[in-house]
Amino acid sequence: MHPGASVVGVDATTDLFAGAPQRTIAERLARLRVWNVVLGLLHAGQAVVVLLLSTDFAVPIVTHALTGPPGSGSETIELFDLRVAWAVAAFLFLSAVAHLLIASPWLYPRYTAMLRQGRNDYRWIEYAFSASLMAVLIGVLPGITDVAAVIAIFGVNAAMILFGLLQERYERPGGSLLPFWLGCIAGAVPWLAIGVYLAGIGTEVSPPGFVYAIFVSLFLFFMSFAVNQWLQYRRIGPWKDYLYGERVYMILSLVAKSALAWQVFAGTLAPS
Repeated sequence: MHPGASVVGVDATTDLFAGAPQRTIAERLARLRVWNVVLGLLHAGQAVVVLLLSTDFAVPIVTHALTGPPGSGSETIELFDLRVAWAVAAFLFLSAVAHLLIASPWLYPRYTAMLRQGRNDYRWIEYAFSASLMAVLIGVLPGITDVAAVIAIFGVNAAMILFGLLQERYERPGGSLLPFWLGCIAGAVPWLAIGVYLAGIGTEVSPPGFVYAIFVSLFLFFMSFAVNQWLQYRRIGPWKDYLYGERVYMILSLVAKSALAWQVFAGTLAPS
C-alpha cells in the first residue's frame, strides 16, 4: 500500500495493542475510566459554580433587515439575549455529560474498543458542540453578534472538529494527514473573523484587555489540540502510544474550558 493511502478495511479495525500484555492494557483503560469520571465531575462542578456566582450579563444577538432594495440600508433587529453565564455553563456541562457517559456501562465498552483501534469518536462529537460554543462566545465578546455570523462560526468550527474525527476513522498513526490539514484550514476561519474585530478596523473603540487575553490564550489552547493529533500521527516520542495522546486530549480539554470559563467570569460575570 502507498504510504499516503487511506488505511481502511482490515487495517482500520486492527487492535493497536494486540502485541502488548492484555492485562496491562486493560488496567490502563480502566484508569482512563476513572479519569473520565473525575473530569466529568470537575467540569460539572465548575458549571454549577459559574451559574451560582455569575451576574445576568447578556449580549444581544441581532439580525439586519433590508429597509429597501439591496444596498439601500438595513435595520438592526434584536433577536434574543445570549446569557453569557448560561453559555459558559453549557460548554462545561456538555463536557461533563460526555465524560460521565463514556465512563458509564453503556458506552465504556465501545469507548475502549475504539481506543484499541486508535480513535475516539465520542471525543470529537463532544468537541463539535462544546468547542464550537466556545468559539461563538469568543467571537461574541469583541462584537460578532449578527446571527448569521454566529451560526457560521459555530458551523465552521464544528466542521474543523469533524475533520479530526475523519482523520482518526480513516487513517492510522503514520498514515496520511489530509483530513487533519483540511481541518486546520477550516479552523483558521473563525479566528481570522474574530481577529478582524479585535483589530478594530474602521473604529477607534477597542475591546477591553481581557478579550485580547481570551483570544490569545484560547487560540493557543485550540492549536494545542492540533499539535497533539499531529504528534500522534507522526508517532513522536511518548505520542507513539495512542493512550498517551488520549490523556493529553483530556487534560487540554479541562484546562482550555476552565481557562475560558474563568476569564469570562472575571471579565463580565463577576459581581461588582
